[in-house]
Amino acid sequence: MDIDSLVQRNKDDLAGLEQVLAYRFTDLRLLQKALIHSSFAFEQAQIDNNNEILEFLGDAVLDLVIGHTLCKQFPEMREGELTRLRSSLVNETHLAKMARDLQLGDYLCLGKGEAASNGRNKSSILSCAYEAIIGAIFEDSDYATVEAVIRRFFVPDMAAKKEELLMADAKSRLQEALQERFNEAPSYRIDLEEGPSHQKVFSVSVLFRDAALGSGTGGSKKEAEQRAASATLAELDEVIQRFSE
Repeated sequence: MDIDSLVQRNKDDLAGLEQVLAYRFTDLRLLQKALIHSSFAFEQAQIDNNNEILEFLGDAVLDLVIGHTLCKQFPEMREGELTRLRSSLVNETHLAKMARDLQLGDYLCLGKGEAASNGRNKSSILSCAYEAIIGAIFEDSDYATVEAVIRRFFVPDMAAKKEELLMADAKSRLQEALQERFNEAPSYRIDLEEGPSHQKVFSVSVLFRDAALGSGTGGSKKEAEQRAASATLAELDEVIQRFSE
């Protein structure tokens, strides 16, 4: 079955997906091709009629648009932080989640074996199809249009992902800042450990030159230390001034 026949057969489903994407294709064959897994193309003897090239293109477009958007949204972040934040947004797990939110699996053309083995819910297949759709929109339109589509889906997650990243990096960022300024590293003190063994709560303080700085609590020592470091970073200017006098 060639691509035009597939478009004709699936035109109602494709129209529904266009509504979900809030984008109307000029060439509906591009959207259809983005939904064709290689297993289906092989069974149909249409080897080149699959979504792999569009996936390759979509991956590059996502990296560019997300990177560009993050630079504008968070100009205070460093290059390494921006790279890690982009990676937390553009990866198989997150893209597959976004594909599931769109119920993308319902629209895929899969080979019989892949369909029988729960292929419509496989993260690898869903994430690739999501990238292929981004590539198809880019091919069908231009940079500004695909940027608007990507931003609509990704921007709502950016602030939360940033907070997760900064919390996870708080200890290393605090250590780098203090070592750069004073050539000394902070330490951490457990102030309180309470609760049953399966539901412990830890309270931790950051120590620097025997002085207690920020504090934090968490369900593990690591989490409490990260929260204490994050609290200290929030007052880093005052900390530096205090120990520079």
